[in-house]
Formats: sequence, structure tokens, C-alpha cells
Amino acid sequence: MAAVVDSSGWIEHFLDSPQAEFFIEALSRGSDLIVPSLALYEVHKRLSRALPDEVVKICLNVMRRGQVVDLTPARAVAASKVGQAHGLALADAVMYSTSLEFNATLWTQDVDYQGLPGVRYKAKFVPD
Repeated sequence: MAAVVDSSGWIEHFLDSPQAEFFIEALSRGSDLIVPSLALYEVHKRLSRALPDEVVKICLNVMRRGQVVDLTPARAVAASKVGQAHGLALADAVMYSTSLEFNATLWTQDVDYQGLPGVRYKAKFVPD
């Protein structure tokens, strides 16, 4: 089955955080890994504050091994509808509607998705 990994999952993976292991199964999907282009933006934005440019480029190239899908006009409208139906912000709506379009499981640690159909959720690790 196809998988979409929320931006937070990619970030956990690239920073080798305690949550990274949760996302390994999804990130190992190869051509069945769907990568919304918005995830590239979010991951670049976060990693570029913490890592050297060359490392960030390598991370983005890893993401591009999956099937990168652009935010087309039709996908933007679908995301708007999904966002309205589930009370999701723009980026969350794009990720979720993309997973629905491709009949993929969405892997995330974002509580906004908790309980939605087709979502594998694990609460974000918060250190003491």
C-alpha cells in the first residue's frame, strides 16, 4: 500500500530523533511513497535552520526518490474541501487530501490527524 509521510516525519527521520523509527516502514516504500511537493518546502524550511546547505540538498534528494506530486489546481480544490470537512489548516489539508487521492496511508505525529481514516498516528515525543 502507498504511503504519504507528513513533513514532521521526514524531519524526525533526517534529524534521527527518537520518533524516527516510527516512520521507517513508510519511508521504505520506494515507488509507493507519495511525496507532496509542499513537504519539500516544509522540510527545507525546517532543516535549513539546523543543517548545512549540502546536507539539506541530500535530504531533499532522498525525498525525491518517492513519487513527488505537485499541488495542481485540482489538488488545491480537493485540499480545500478536505480542510473544511476536517478542520485542517492548509498544509495539513494538502497532505491528507493527497493521501486520499492516492489511497495511501498518511504517517504522522501531528495530533490534528488523530482519528482520521487512513492515518497512522503516533504522538510526538516530548522530552521531560
